[in-house]
Amino acid sequence: MTATTARAFPSNFLFGAATAAFQIEGAAHEDGRRDSIWDAFCRVPGAVINADNGDVACDHYHRYGDDVALMKSMGLQTYRFSTSWSRVRPDGGALNLQGIDFYKRLVDELLDADILPWLTLYHWDLPQALQDKGGWANRDTADLFTEYALDMYDALGDRVNVWTTLNEPWCSSFLSYTAGLHAPGHYSVTEGVLAAHHLLLGHGQAVRELRARDASLNLGITLNLTVADPVDVDDAADLDAARRIDGQFNRWFLDPIFRGQYPADVVEDIRAVDAGAIEALQAAVRPGDLEAISTSIDTLGVNYYHGEFVGGHAPAVPPTGGDAPTDRPGRSPFPSHEGIYWHERGLPRTPMHWEVQPEGLTRLLKRVWDEYAQPAGTTLFVTENGAAYDDERVVEGGEVRVHDADRADFVTSHLGAILDAVEAGVDVRGYFYWSLLDNFEWAWGYEKRFGIVRVDYDTQLRTVKDSGREYSRIIAARALDRNEAAVRS
Repeated sequence: MTATTARAFPSNFLFGAATAAFQIEGAAHEDGRRDSIWDAFCRVPGAVINADNGDVACDHYHRYGDDVALMKSMGLQTYRFSTSWSRVRPDGGALNLQGIDFYKRLVDELLDADILPWLTLYHWDLPQALQDKGGWANRDTADLFTEYALDMYDALGDRVNVWTTLNEPWCSSFLSYTAGLHAPGHYSVTEGVLAAHHLLLGHGQAVRELRARDASLNLGITLNLTVADPVDVDDAADLDAARRIDGQFNRWFLDPIFRGQYPADVVEDIRAVDAGAIEALQAAVRPGDLEAISTSIDTLGVNYYHGEFVGGHAPAVPPTGGDAPTDRPGRSPFPSHEGIYWHERGLPRTPMHWEVQPEGLTRLLKRVWDEYAQPAGTTLFVTENGAAYDDERVVEGGEVRVHDADRADFVTSHLGAILDAVEAGVDVRGYFYWSLLDNFEWAWGYEKRFGIVRVDYDTQLRTVKDSGREYSRIIAARALDRNEAAVRS
C-alpha cells in the first residue's frame, strides 16, 4: 500500500474493540456475584428471544487470559470493557473483594499485553436489589453509583487512566423504563425522565469525585447518538418529526452535559403528552444538579449504528422495525412520538433491519464537534459501531474460517466516514468496533452476532472472522485503502 493509494489515520488514533460485562462474562452466580436487573429480566416470560440469559455467555470470566492474548494477536491497541456493579457490590451492598480481584487480573493482563484498558463503570447491570428500591427512578441510586465508582478507582486507579461513567443512558432510561424493551421492563414516561436525570446526576457526581481524587484521569461518558433526517426538508411536519427525534435521542443528554440545561423544546414536547412526567422531573432537579451534570469531561464517546429517516406523514409501506421480535410487548421509547413515522429510503439493511449509513457518522461527528465538544475542549472517540450479519462458517484446508464480507465492508466504510470527519477538522481520536466477541445481545439473546470473533457457544471456541482479519490488517497499516473506502462508502 503506497502513500498515494492510502488514507492514513492520525498518529494518535487508537484502534480497539468493545464489550460489556453482562454480555460476555458469564459466571453469573460465582464468587459472590448476585442478580442484576438483566438476570431478572431474562427470567420474564417472552422478554428475551429463546429465554436466553447471561449465566455463561462467552465465559470470559474464566477465559479472559486467552481473550486478551487474542486481542494482542489482532493488534488491538485498546480494549473497552465494563465492570459489573453486581459483581463488585452485590445487591448494592458491601464491597466484594473477589469481584474486584477479577478486574485487577483483567487489567494486569491487558497492561502486560500493552493494551490500554478503557473502563466503563455502568453498562446496564444495576443490582436487582437496588431496582427493588426504585432503581434509577430513585435519586439514591445516583449516590450509590458514585460510591461504586470510587470503589473501582481505589482498586484500579493506579493502573487505569481512562474512565467512562455510563454507556448509553438513553437505553438505560427511556428504552428500559418507558418502552419496556430493556431491563427492568417498565412502561412509564415519568420513570423514564427520572431515570435519565439520575443517571446523568450519577455521571456528574462521579466525574467530580474522580477528578478530585486524581486530576490526571481521562474522564468521560458514552452516548448513543443518531442523525435524524426529515423525509422532505420543505415539509414542516417532516422537519418537526426530525426535530423531536433529535431532541429526545440526542439533545436530552448532550444539552445537560455540555450546557447545563434540558432542551426547552423537548420539555414542552413531553409536557404536551404527559404533564405529570415533567412535573416529576422539575421536582427531582435540585439546586446544583445541573451544575454537577455539566462538570467538564475530557472525552465524549459516540456510539453510532444507523440514522433515522422520519416524517410527519404515514408512509404507504412502513419499513420493517429493528427491535427484537420478542413475545413481550414494547412501547415507544420516545415520550413524544405521536405523528412521527419512519420511512424507507433504499439504504442497505442488516439482518436486524438496521440501515447501513456510514455518511451519517461523518455528519454526526461534525455536528457534535461543532456544537458541543470543540467549545468544551472535549475529545471525541467512536466507542461503538458495528453490525450483526449472518456469518458463514466453513472449513478450508483444515482451518475454520468465518466469511463475513458484509461486516468487513461495514468496518471499512465507517472507518472511511471517520477519516472524512477528521479531514474536515473533527478531532476524533479512536474507534472501537462493537463487538470483539459474539455475545448476549440483550433482548435478541444469542440470536444475532456482532463480533469480529465468532464464539461457538457450545464449545466456547473463538475464531477470528474475515472482518477481524481485515480490521487487523487496517490496524497494522494504520491506513485505509483509498479506492476500497470509496467503493464502500
